[in-house]
Amino acid sequence: MKSIQTMNMPLACPVALPVDGLEPWMSGSSSASTLHLHTVAGAMEGMQKQALVVDAASQRIWNFACDEGPYLNGTDLAPFPLAYFNSGLGFSLFCEIENLAHARGVRLDDLELCLDSFYGMEGSALKGTMTGSALPPVLAINAKTDLDRPALMQLVADAVSAAPANALLRAALDSEFLGSHNDQALEVKDLNRIDGACLPNPQAILDSIKADDRADVRDDIVTKLSQTEAVFGVEGGAGTSLQADQSRQLHIRGLIHRRSDGLLENKVQLYKPIGSVFRFLGDSAPQFGGTGRAPSGLAYLSAGLAFCYLTQIGRFAHIKKLPLSHYSLHQDTRFSLPGASSGTMEVASAKAVQSHVHIRSDAPDAEIAHLMIMAEQTCFLHAACRTALKLKIRVQPLAG
Repeated sequence: MKSIQTMNMPLACPVALPVDGLEPWMSGSSSASTLHLHTVAGAMEGMQKQALVVDAASQRIWNFACDEGPYLNGTDLAPFPLAYFNSGLGFSLFCEIENLAHARGVRLDDLELCLDSFYGMEGSALKGTMTGSALPPVLAINAKTDLDRPALMQLVADAVSAAPANALLRAALDSEFLGSHNDQALEVKDLNRIDGACLPNPQAILDSIKADDRADVRDDIVTKLSQTEAVFGVEGGAGTSLQADQSRQLHIRGLIHRRSDGLLENKVQLYKPIGSVFRFLGDSAPQFGGTGRAPSGLAYLSAGLAFCYLTQIGRFAHIKKLPLSHYSLHQDTRFSLPGASSGTMEVASAKAVQSHVHIRSDAPDAEIAHLMIMAEQTCFLHAACRTALKLKIRVQPLAG
């Protein structure tokens, strides 16, 4: 099985086009009023994963690498799934705040966001009671502006309503699934079903890509900034997230600003459990005021969703000692246009996440169906989708 080490590619990069099997989503997945991002993702060695996100708005396909820290016995070479999601949400919110201020003629200098995300895990994997949860994120804003606190709060609240990433959190959307076990259709009764047939196994697509060396992008789009120590025998320490019984909370913080080169930057730290710090660079498609030199917020968010679900498959299989030789998925995330960035000034909306899941294993169909159910039940980000979460906003207008 391949790994981040053997792929010899940056942790995030655009891939050379065309990519056989992904052309339909490059050419016809989005429209003048919707954004449709298609993701294919698969497991690599250990807890490592790879994802390709088709972002038709920027006419790019982005390759991302994911890993886990010591808490899941990962190699910690790439960001964890919730860091991708934090970056996706943070970049989406930043762009809407910035563009709405511009549209209203409001001065908003030195804008900085602090985005805290919280999740929980309770119950027993062996008893089938383990459940992941998501709590309302907290967004703190600092900026130099002539607005007073109530006026700045109103601007930010309007911008948050216009952000497609927040629309996914604001509405309670039950994700939809189709399953395939050893390349045969799998009946999974306790998950909402997608109409139609399961899309083909995407592994050949994942194995076929090459980095686009001609693209006008940086080679350090995702970078590890600091290494956590693999501490044993403490809360959140090495291996603790693999325990069969859980009662814990997670806390992720992202610090977001716009750099002098025009790109967005998010420094993400996993506070709980103990994790490393990673830096993400982001951009928007040209039609939304960006240059497409780095992934969009929705591309990062879509990758994070796919990575988180695959992590829960691998984690539950490890706890139950289920033999898996392969697991991967196709995923569709669909949004309205960003209200401020597109100029529509409309409240954003999102549709339920759809995942076509492929698993190869010697285990019986019933156990694989249960694995898919438990992966959704324990997935922090699918919990965020099915729970109506109201973003908490804190503003700090600064004179100057």
